[in-house]
Amino acid sequence: MVTLANGFAGRGIGVDLVLARAEGPYLDEISPDVRVIDLKASRVVTSLPALVRYLRREQPGAMLATMAHANIIAIWARKFARIAPGLLAVREANTMGISAENTRQLRGRLLPLATRFFYPRADAVIANSRGSAEDLSRHAGIAPAKLHVVFNPLDLQTISARAKEKNDHPWFREPGPPVILGTGRLTEQKDFQTLVRAFALARARLEARLVILGEGEDRQKLEKLITSMNLENDISLPGFVSNPYPFMKHASLFVLSSRWEGLPNALLEAIALGTPVVATSCPSGPAEILENGRYGHLVPVGDPEALARAMVETIENPPDPSLLRKRAEDFSSARIIDQYLEILLGESCRPHGQQTGCLK
Repeated sequence: MVTLANGFAGRGIGVDLVLARAEGPYLDEISPDVRVIDLKASRVVTSLPALVRYLRREQPGAMLATMAHANIIAIWARKFARIAPGLLAVREANTMGISAENTRQLRGRLLPLATRFFYPRADAVIANSRGSAEDLSRHAGIAPAKLHVVFNPLDLQTISARAKEKNDHPWFREPGPPVILGTGRLTEQKDFQTLVRAFALARARLEARLVILGEGEDRQKLEKLITSMNLENDISLPGFVSNPYPFMKHASLFVLSSRWEGLPNALLEAIALGTPVVATSCPSGPAEILENGRYGHLVPVGDPEALARAMVETIENPPDPSLLRKRAEDFSSARIIDQYLEILLGESCRPHGQQTGCLK
């Protein structure tokens, strides 16, 4: 969303980034041309009154919301604001049906039902992959005319520049065996336990190390598994890092072991840096990004033996990095921003000449 906001502003369009609470690791990446609106709410759901006041005051020409709970609040806010109906688009970033099936929270299990009621009230619904669009159509009943597939945008210049920054992890600074990288929240969705088991099998054929970036509720479970397999000296869990690109650039292999996704950004970012990748063929995204195996091995979900074989084969026979970088250009922010603007502003409000526009 920061990439989109910065990209819109770069076209000369007025952009407000409206946040329930202005905090988090990505604030420093927001362009000075983007106005940050802090609703100062304790939670997204409690931001509704402040969002209604914002809409009445600013009357934006278009509004883009993302993540299911925020999307529902945005739909409510426009109804309560009773303003001239600027276009409202909601973006779904995950395969909602699978997420609901795998959550322990009642709120999460009820999301498909809530979206079936609320999402049709938006003017446009954006899915970030064909797989997540099919999931939305099935669970939320969105009419085809309202449903759009727009991939996540890659700011290729920023990724390349930030990949040149210093990486203090000793395994990347010193000569040594190949380093395999995984990134993401340490949760059931990312299935790093399968990655650890696959790594143990792969080490029987080649010397390697594994780094997993991220934090989450499964840390203790992962640490216990690593200890039980006597892999403490070969697997590192550094936690969350704000800049993963130096890790990606210098890794011998990036692995996505997820059980489900929407469109995995980390997989896109890895190929943008020319790093070889292996991914599960989970719903949804990896098969679309890798074109069913053309740009990297796809393996079944939760299969450590297949994942280990693919990891070894890719390290021993890596693809041409230039082919991966070329594939990443299909997801460049310039292309994706064009697609978003066509949905949000329409041809009559697209930026021309001096690149002025009407998006907030």
